[in-house]
Amino acid sequence: MTSRVLLDALIPLIEDLSRGMLDTERYRRLLTTLRALYPADATALLRFAGDTLVPLAIDGLSSDTLGRRFRVSEHPRFARILSRTDRTRFPAHSDLPDSYDGLVKGVSGHLEVHDCLGCPLDIDDRAWGLLTLDALDPARFDDIDTASLQAFLGLAAATVSVAERMDRLARSSEAERQRAEVYRQAGDSRRREIIGSSERHRKLMEEIGIVASSDLTVLITGETGVGKELVASEIHALSSRADKPLISLNCAALPDTLVESELFGHVCGAFSGASSDRRGKFELADGGTLFLDEVGELPLAVQAKLLRVLQNGQLQRIGSDSEHKVDVRLIAATNRDLADEVRAGRFRADLYHRLSVYPLVVPPLRERGRDVLLLAGYFLEENRSRLGLLSLRLSADAQAALLAYRWPGNVRELEHLIGRSALKALAAHRERPRILTLTAADLTQGRCKRRRNHRASDRARRRFSRRRHGVRAHAHRRCTRAS
Repeated sequence: MTSRVLLDALIPLIEDLSRGMLDTERYRRLLTTLRALYPADATALLRFAGDTLVPLAIDGLSSDTLGRRFRVSEHPRFARILSRTDRTRFPAHSDLPDSYDGLVKGVSGHLEVHDCLGCPLDIDDRAWGLLTLDALDPARFDDIDTASLQAFLGLAAATVSVAERMDRLARSSEAERQRAEVYRQAGDSRRREIIGSSERHRKLMEEIGIVASSDLTVLITGETGVGKELVASEIHALSSRADKPLISLNCAALPDTLVESELFGHVCGAFSGASSDRRGKFELADGGTLFLDEVGELPLAVQAKLLRVLQNGQLQRIGSDSEHKVDVRLIAATNRDLADEVRAGRFRADLYHRLSVYPLVVPPLRERGRDVLLLAGYFLEENRSRLGLLSLRLSADAQAALLAYRWPGNVRELEHLIGRSALKALAAHRERPRILTLTAADLTQGRCKRRRNHRASDRARRRFSRRRHGVRAHAHRRCTRAS
């Protein structure tokens, strides 16, 4: 091969280095040039992902090759290529199985005789992947020019390096955009007010004011629906970190296999589906506050890693050996009794003590007296605006019903009840009213229908039981008299 031919082939690839294009197109052009320079019937570019080689581009191989993942330990030819620093050519009589058996276009079954050449690619002094060339003629690569091939490999490494740098730059730009959006939302979003005037509410607000000025870890406990996330938001808003993001994660909403990635992040290739580096919630909350809701649902293995981050502020993304330092204030919440969970062996004692540096108990709605009416007013106004009414209010009997109810679902149940009752009451009017008054019947219709059905079923079961018991008793008395 003359230097002129080589230069003419490489110049377009050199020009590509300064152009913006998709990685797939960049790699496709690379392989097209490779086949033009060297008489190969099939070429492929593969990248390392852990202990696996992932095809990024192919030419002359079946399309499904791109979907395959080649574990190096199961493919001795690939292992041989990667074990050397220069090119590796396999003899036609090599007894090592070929990874491309059945994949070369126009050939089915085992490749009895063919020429196979592989070249490792190193980027920044690390093994990145490899290039492979296959030819059906066993003597195809006899006269291949080593110097020209080495020149091409250098350009291939430069092409890959440029593609990776552009990809990192794009991901970094996107990450910064997302981070800026998090900050914007943290600063612009309207914070819901914690409403109440009862003694229990007043004491809770005093505790929030005390702990907010510190960086202590807070454990918020309380029944489902009491507003633990709202308390966490209030603590953050009153803290010195208020101008930094508040990042939330519901630990119960994710499968065990994803919790660790969500918390600590991962690097590309760390597991199946990890196609790029990803920051975890801890890194997103750096400088601000991380709120872990339902922390009692964390798997024990993740609890150990969370404890380590709390102890020294160091974390590792999944699949990475490097550590990241983060400055995060942690607030956790749970509706479980973590002390009981510790005794049952479902929660680590050392993590429990790390989390409960400053425990806060949010009282249930049934213990807050007339706060239920204040909260109802807040939700009534929200629904009035949503439904386009001039006024949405409660009748006297509706207020009495709210005060008498025990609220097993707490504030969340009240919110949903007001919204549902307002919508149903409005739908019951043929003409749209300007002022809508909710009665006790409106509130009861949605909340108690199922309960009435349960009570009716219970009464029917009791009547049937009494009748059956009466029949048995009567039969027993008859038998007794007969004897």
